[in-house]
Amino acid sequence: MIMTKRLTITLFFSLVFMTLSAQSTDNSRIMKEFTDSLRELSASYFAYHRMWEDMDAPAPRGVKLHPDYYKLFVPPTYYYAPVEQAFAIDWEPSDKYGMTACDSLYQTIKEPELIYELPNMEKSASIDRWVNKILLNYYMEHPEMVLGNEVYFADAILLDDVQMVQTPRQEKMKNYMQVVNPVEKASAENEFRVLKPNFWKKSASASLHFTQHGISDNWYQGGESTNAFLAQLKLTSNYDDRQRVQFENSLEIKLGFITAPSDTVHKWKTNSDMFRLNSKLGVRAIKNLYYTLDAQFKTQFFSNYKTNTNDLISTFLSPAQLDLSLGMDYKLNKPKFTLSLMGAPFSYTFIYIKNDEIVNPSSFNVKPGHTSANLFGSKITGNLNWKITKDISWVSKLEYFTTYDKVIANWENTFNFQLNRYLSTQFFLHTRFDDGVTLTEDNDTYFQFKEMLTFGLTYTW
Repeated sequence: MIMTKRLTITLFFSLVFMTLSAQSTDNSRIMKEFTDSLRELSASYFAYHRMWEDMDAPAPRGVKLHPDYYKLFVPPTYYYAPVEQAFAIDWEPSDKYGMTACDSLYQTIKEPELIYELPNMEKSASIDRWVNKILLNYYMEHPEMVLGNEVYFADAILLDDVQMVQTPRQEKMKNYMQVVNPVEKASAENEFRVLKPNFWKKSASASLHFTQHGISDNWYQGGESTNAFLAQLKLTSNYDDRQRVQFENSLEIKLGFITAPSDTVHKWKTNSDMFRLNSKLGVRAIKNLYYTLDAQFKTQFFSNYKTNTNDLISTFLSPAQLDLSLGMDYKLNKPKFTLSLMGAPFSYTFIYIKNDEIVNPSSFNVKPGHTSANLFGSKITGNLNWKITKDISWVSKLEYFTTYDKVIANWENTFNFQLNRYLSTQFFLHTRFDDGVTLTEDNDTYFQFKEMLTFGLTYTW
């Protein structure tokens, strides 16, 4: 009986030992397969890593050209998608026996010669998942190389058709390819060249428009023949780092002259005369809202007189106006229009009259006998640039200033009808309200307006 028990115990421990030995062998096999799989995966990744760093390196065999791979060939940029994909729970068990880590990544067979095969390349979603995995490893291995951020592209606007370059300019491409100062020997200090982004955007537009009205001396209804022309120039230089700071600058010059047959003293008279310089500095508070300081200076170039007299109405620096405003600016940028709406609870206006021959300084809110005026109050400013159609645009500027005792409001509207690249028709309407002026028999209302319809040349660059 004792011998039987000893034999049973011996057989039991022998079976346990054999089972453990078999399990150990099986575990060793599994660990070896897993290690080999990771080694293959690592070889694949670093092959693409070398291709990214060295553009002369041959691409791995079996990789087909596809635009969805652009993230691997542009300067390294941080995207949200790889991290979101890594934390997503979309795994399900596989019933394929012997599948390794490399197989699960590429969804292909285990032959070493097919390690670079990428199945389902026709599907953008499948390509994007594969690229996200490569980018995630790159972020972890080389974070110092990732200089860009997806946030930089948030305010990117598609180019209009007129901005698209249909035919490459060969002469400029040739100039870019020429080596001006060749480097004989590269050193560790000049192996890499860092190109700083240009946050400045500059533009300019100029126009010369004419109007003509002819009538014979014996026209049955009477009237006068007149000729007029209008010249305009607008320059802009804007800074935007697409993070916090915006700095906008603009210079507007407008000169318009008209013949005055009924004026026996002056042959020509100005019907439009403006010099305006505007600067606006904004610091982002939230998404579309900026803390803003706005400064504007405006005057005119030529003298303007009353009809058939030499009574001076206005001239250069008479008046000269300086506006300073501090407040919040709401900005909205869309492909078809841009909107800026600024509310300034703290606003200051300085009006100066240099020439003491001005007949009526009260027309500019300056008391008789004085040469300047200081106005404190609040101001609302709105700017709209709307491209209604491909050939029709509307530019509007609204200014509402109040001292809580008087109101000065201006609303300028320009409608541009582009006939072709150079010819255009413009309709300009300027309305004004100023209850700070003194009413007279000739001027019995606070409302004023000026309109003009012109045709001529327009060029933008």
